[in-house]
Amino acid sequence: MRDALVAAAFQLFLERGYEQTTIDDIVALAGVGRRSFFRYFPSKEDVVFPDHERCLADMTAFLASGDDEHEPVLRVCDAARLVLRMYNENPTFSVQRYRLTKKVPGLRAYELSVVWRYERALADYLRGRFAGRPDGTLQADVIAAAVVAAHNNALRSWLRSDGQRDAATEVDHALGYVRSAFGQPPAPAAALLTQRPEDVVVVVSRRDAPLWRVVQELESALGRD
Repeated sequence: MRDALVAAAFQLFLERGYEQTTIDDIVALAGVGRRSFFRYFPSKEDVVFPDHERCLADMTAFLASGDDEHEPVLRVCDAARLVLRMYNENPTFSVQRYRLTKKVPGLRAYELSVVWRYERALADYLRGRFAGRPDGTLQADVIAAAVVAAHNNALRSWLRSDGQRDAATEVDHALGYVRSAFGQPPAPAAALLTQRPEDVVVVVSRRDAPLWRVVQELESALGRD
């Protein structure tokens, strides 16, 4: 019934336009009552984004299942790929929704609120992982915003191609920028920490490494992270 309501809604949106379609129109075409519609969707806007609640729950569970062995920036990048997977399950529907959302200001505002919830889920996870770091909350918020921006840039590029381009390649390329900027470099090329008997700590880092990363490695070596 849920799928039937979504299919009926989009058929009418494409035929009549979003604003001209009412919930009564949708339930009439689907052959159900208004009560059935509201059992699945709180509003007409929600029927345009039927899978985001499930995807947000999947993302939250994925992040919660991680442990300290998971590199945090890689973990949030992998979490963002769950959103791509949702879009890629039905490319035709995703492209139709993209076109519809571009035309309706109210839907664009609704979509932004959904994106903000994804960003908050990523930031909350990173805040937990960065607790105790200098500027840990700032780092968490900046990285979460960067992940969402990179993912959405690639996703929109794929949608503009009518789903013809390789979505996974697009997103991997975009998230690669985030990991190169904020992620933990592979050892031993990026950082070498040596604890000497006389309690002198030597930190060797890449020239282009951000200062906060060098400080983080130094604190780790001193046992202060």
